[in-house]
Amino acid sequence: MTVPCVRVRPDAGETTRQALAARDLLDDAYDITVADGWLYVPVADPDAVPEEYDTVDFDAPQRETQTLPADILGFEPSVERLGRIAILDEDSADRARRIADAVMASDLPVDTVVNRASKVQGEYRVRDWDVLAGDDTETVHTEYGTDFRLDIAAVYFSPRLATERHRVVEQVTADERVFDMFAGVGPFVVPMAKRGAACVGCDLNPAAVEYLRENARRNAVADRVTAIEGDVRDAVSGSSGAPASDGVREAAADYEGWADRVLMNLPHSADAFLDTTVRLAGDTCVLHYYDIQPDDDPFGPGERAIRRAAGDAYDVTVETERIVRSYAPHELNVCLDVRLERV
Repeated sequence: MTVPCVRVRPDAGETTRQALAARDLLDDAYDITVADGWLYVPVADPDAVPEEYDTVDFDAPQRETQTLPADILGFEPSVERLGRIAILDEDSADRARRIADAVMASDLPVDTVVNRASKVQGEYRVRDWDVLAGDDTETVHTEYGTDFRLDIAAVYFSPRLATERHRVVEQVTADERVFDMFAGVGPFVVPMAKRGAACVGCDLNPAAVEYLRENARRNAVADRVTAIEGDVRDAVSGSSGAPASDGVREAAADYEGWADRVLMNLPHSADAFLDTTVRLAGDTCVLHYYDIQPDDDPFGPGERAIRRAAGDAYDVTVETERIVRSYAPHELNVCLDVRLERV
């Protein structure tokens, strides 16, 4: 039977499935199918599919054997998957337990079920979790063909930002030098290195930096990744960047004027680091600046802060203003893609 489907390449299939599931758009009555080099993901409401996806009609087979949590519960729960971990966001402990039991009894490829127990907090930006099934908060998550090992109890990682990360990664060319000021486990750095860029990732969280190093090795880009632990404001200049024994560079070289591209994915406080960004920037540098602002002026504060930091040293051109997602009532998570040209 012909049904509406999102058509993507297979290496983007799991990320796309998760993004559509987060919007409750999957049509679970039909199987996800691979044909002629494409993967077809059935969707229940094609009009609600974001514009960046290609929606087509496809003769998808009806699903016959897979048992889903909704089949057991009698309602569709909100379940986010990260590797083999199912993530819930339920206020009721009893409801969360019911959903966790249904997830484990279903055919979903899941080993652990957790419920969010706190907001992102602390200098390492991690959450508390109630582990409802299983006992391992470490997993391997695949995003657009890149594998990331991580422990959700020790590091910050949001699968909901996969589409935004991919948008930025696709802009990178092999001859670039990229500096990620808040790199986490490497969701920007590692795929950019896979495209041939020389990448530096810095993070305060020692666990995140260790996972960054491991993920560079897992994806065979250790020779193009430098991992730095610490405050990026202290890492612009330092000791020589000699490679560690495992191939991933560990120490900070002098990065003033080094970067062709700088990533600043630290909403709420990225503006405090803009002076460092200007020091990192080469003669021409693209800046990806993430911010959270009221919906009546989501881009103005970030642009004004960037222009103040650049001063007379750079011409500033805002190339893209993008709403990434709704963050809270009347607040938006946004990105400004900005080009700096040294005067």
